[in-house]
Amino acid sequence: MNNPLLQLTDLPPFSQIKPEHVEPAIDRVLADNRAEIERLLAATDDYNWDNLAAPLADLEDRLNRTWSPVSHMIAVVNSDALREAHNACLPKLSQYATELGQNARLYAAFQQVAQDSRLDTAQRKAIDNALRDFRLAGVDLPSEQKQRYMTIQQRLSTLAAKFSENVLDATQAWSKIVESEGSLCGMPPSSVAMAQQAAEQKGLDGWLLTLEFPSYFAVMSYADHRQLREEVYHAYATRASDQGPHAGKFDNGPLMEEILALRHELARLLGFENYAERSLATKMAPSTDKVIAFLSDLADRSLGMAREELDELAAFARELHGIDVLRPWDITYYAEKLRQHRYALSQEDLKPYFPEPRVVSGLFEVVKRLYGLQIEELQDVDIWHPSVRVFEIRDRYDELRGSFYLDLYARENKRGGAWMDECLSRRATTEGVQLPVAYLTCNFTPPLGSDPALLTHNEVITLFHEFGHGLHHMLTQVDVMAVSGISGVPWDAVELPSQFLENWCWEREPVDLIAAHYQNGEPLPDTLYSRMIAAKNFHAGMQMVRQLEFSLFDFRLHRDYDPALGARVQEILDVVRTEVAVIKPPEYNRFQHSFSHIFAGGYAAGYYSYKWAEVLSSDAFSRFEETGIFNRDTGLAFLAAILEQGGARDPMDLFVEFRGREPEIDALLRHSGISTCSE
Repeated sequence: MNNPLLQLTDLPPFSQIKPEHVEPAIDRVLADNRAEIERLLAATDDYNWDNLAAPLADLEDRLNRTWSPVSHMIAVVNSDALREAHNACLPKLSQYATELGQNARLYAAFQQVAQDSRLDTAQRKAIDNALRDFRLAGVDLPSEQKQRYMTIQQRLSTLAAKFSENVLDATQAWSKIVESEGSLCGMPPSSVAMAQQAAEQKGLDGWLLTLEFPSYFAVMSYADHRQLREEVYHAYATRASDQGPHAGKFDNGPLMEEILALRHELARLLGFENYAERSLATKMAPSTDKVIAFLSDLADRSLGMAREELDELAAFARELHGIDVLRPWDITYYAEKLRQHRYALSQEDLKPYFPEPRVVSGLFEVVKRLYGLQIEELQDVDIWHPSVRVFEIRDRYDELRGSFYLDLYARENKRGGAWMDECLSRRATTEGVQLPVAYLTCNFTPPLGSDPALLTHNEVITLFHEFGHGLHHMLTQVDVMAVSGISGVPWDAVELPSQFLENWCWEREPVDLIAAHYQNGEPLPDTLYSRMIAAKNFHAGMQMVRQLEFSLFDFRLHRDYDPALGARVQEILDVVRTEVAVIKPPEYNRFQHSFSHIFAGGYAAGYYSYKWAEVLSSDAFSRFEETGIFNRDTGLAFLAAILEQGGARDPMDLFVEFRGREPEIDALLRHSGISTCSE
């Protein structure tokens, strides 16, 4: 079979990759890799970087090249056939990774390489990380426990994939045809047009509402019809659970129980008290107590403000709109009404000024001014969907640094949310340097008719966030793949570059680069900009405690797991909500059943990373506040100290190199409008 996955020399030929190519390609690469590893170990007993670590990186890169387009297509063009092929490979990949991690001969060989005084900084960090990862893979365990570790890892990879599938399937299983436009009263014309376009694409009459985020958010924010909001909320809040319109059909409940039990067993096998401890073995945070204390401190500082915000919202809904009791499906709706009442501003007012072409070109201009980057679109690149675009990045010396795919719009068979992922990583090869390639994926409202896509300001922030991740991956100057780009960066530091770039969405000078009315090119008026800034921290306390609820729930779920009691998912969530939440959801709410970050992503016992890294990103941005938003020297200092270093050095050392001191929490609190004094 002529298999495109076995002939990858450049960017993936997405249009040629078929489900039947996947498993044979993975089988072939795994077999080749196993044979080559045996050959490398047998070839000498005097191991060094060049005869062991470098050729192993070649093998890892080939496997990554083969698997990356497959795992990406699962997220953006999912199908039953591709899913079957993808899932058939997961246990094989897991087994291979565990075999590698438990290979005692390979471990001993790496220990020998670690003694080489000629290793440079990146090589030494890569070897140190590898030795740590051997231990975390159970290389020192007795053979029976090694086998159990492998079995657990294979099962966890299968469960994570199934969890993600259930969320996607449950999201797509629900839709509602609205036959009267009057039922959509209150919703902006663009959202009504989006619902009409969705119905037309399905060959239906009327207006189609779905649980894809642009549709869900439009209903929850603007639909005057309270019963409609409740119906959509109920469907969204019960996805993939034992509740709601598809109760039990895509239920992730049993999967969560098994995932948490297996993670705990895995951690105990390795000598940790719980999976939270295991998680921190590769992160900045020094202990589970420090994480809980950090989150609890933020909660103490934020709760009073959050309660005041909710009381004020309830009073507004009661006094101006006659709503005696605020329900969860009322919160977003009346918050939007209150925002308009107080600031004469809604997300809809801003959308005409954020057409996608202007936002994207303005984003490119922002990073040009900061770092001297030139970004140009590439033509005739093989893509997975007609709306996808591809760009390359050159630095201020006109040197090519990397390229990226941009997939911005929500559609069927595409996972929700926004993310950056690696297509290729920077690494030194015998032919030269392989340059990094990133996937940047969002789920924005698509263009309607002949108009460009109009983004909310929140969507603009999301795009900047993911592009920050992309720059971290693409601008690295580290040539050792294991620590280039985001590789080897502790998970609680990896959000620093993404959250950092969000700050430019609020400053007047960069806003003028990304905002212009889609019909006449007029800049965002001063009045609108002033209202946008005034409303920046609207309900910041409620948003803060919501994120702390997620973080504490995730961390306690993994830290407090007791095999005798089971996962206690709902029980722990209820306790956390009692402590830090101001909004109490209805009993049927099953948010946790679609919490893919921790059950199907990389954030298990790590969701706190968003807040941990936000301390770093806010403090890093405060240097630009001191020297100038587009101060080139400060931009180049951030580029050199953070973006170019990858995971080759300790993130705290890099932060201190840029900021001149260790991070302080005051900037985060100030940017969030939260008092810097505890009550």
